[in-house]
Amino acid sequence: MRATALNHVSISAVDLEESARFYEQVFGMERIPSPRFKNATVCWLRVGSLQLHLFLDDATPNRQHHLGLTVDDFDAAYNAVKGRMTEPWGLRLVLLPSGQLQLYFRDPGDNLIELNAPAASLDLSRYPELVHLEDEVPQPPESEGARLYLDDSLVIAS
Repeated sequence: MRATALNHVSISAVDLEESARFYEQVFGMERIPSPRFKNATVCWLRVGSLQLHLFLDDATPNRQHHLGLTVDDFDAAYNAVKGRMTEPWGLRLVLLPSGQLQLYFRDPGDNLIELNAPAASLDLSRYPELVHLEDEVPQPPESEGARLYLDDSLVIAS
């Protein structure tokens, strides 16, 4: 027996409606029917063939655990996220040595979100916040094979 795919990811939402609206408006996710649970209030969203489950919860999310998303238009996502950022949320844009971008920011529930995209198809001069990971942290030779996309056919270039 082995796992064959990820089905969904669950994250906390302090305000379920605000978080659901954020994911709908920024990423075009679609609400789908959700069951009612005895001890949890949830909202399920479609993300391609996967799901994001929002759980009403006032717990503080772990500061490093995060949800990584691939988007079909990185520029549009960057602009949408940047337009909604407030000082406490902030954002961080990193270029990996393998040529892939990671845009980190916090959602309305304070969850850490990471947007991923291949950098080759983008004009990197448009992103003043961009930092090169190897400029901050020396990379050992074994890190050269580190890739966000294990199957290039799954990458949607923007």
